[in-house]
Amino acid sequence: MTVSKLARLSQVTAAQMIALMLAATVEAGPLLDGASEAERKAAAGDARGAFIGLHQSMAKFSASLPLTVPRALFVSEKPTGYGAYTPKKEPIFDSGEALITYLEVVGLQWRTLEDGRKQSNFSVDLELSDDKGKTLALKKDFGSFTFTGHVEAQEIYTHLTLDVAGAVPGAYILRYTVNDIIAERSTPFEQHFTVSDKK
Repeated sequence: MTVSKLARLSQVTAAQMIALMLAATVEAGPLLDGASEAERKAAAGDARGAFIGLHQSMAKFSASLPLTVPRALFVSEKPTGYGAYTPKKEPIFDSGEALITYLEVVGLQWRTLEDGRKQSNFSVDLELSDDKGKTLALKKDFGSFTFTGHVEAQEIYTHLTLDVAGAVPGAYILRYTVNDIIAERSTPFEQHFTVSDKK
């Protein structure tokens, strides 16, 4: 291969790389655009503007995601805040012990109220079955939650408490379905647990 051919290949490769970079910039979306703008503002000494802008970009990005439960687990006590929980070591419960589930939700849609505040709403349906799939309990709107504030909060969490007192020892499947009321979309998640025969 001659030097001139190598040079032409290098030029084509460079041109292709530039085109790809430009395409990536055009398709970056609100999250990358917001991060770039936040870095620019932070470098200029506008920390407040950087934080607010980044939060707004994150809200737009989150709203574009499918409704998702990124974290759902049994905890040993009521959580005190977002990410502030104590995981239960094993999903084994004594008879009469309450099942507390910590969950986080992303992808919620928000509406603007007349006073300018933002609001999201979601409900949770419950289905309890044994390990063979037989449904033992169904409860629509087992939980209902409303978040209202001046910004679209991104750290949405809650907890659900289920009393299975009287359940016979054995394995069970707990299926929760989170319903975004505003967007009219849902997503389920399951938790497997055992009721101990310990007295």
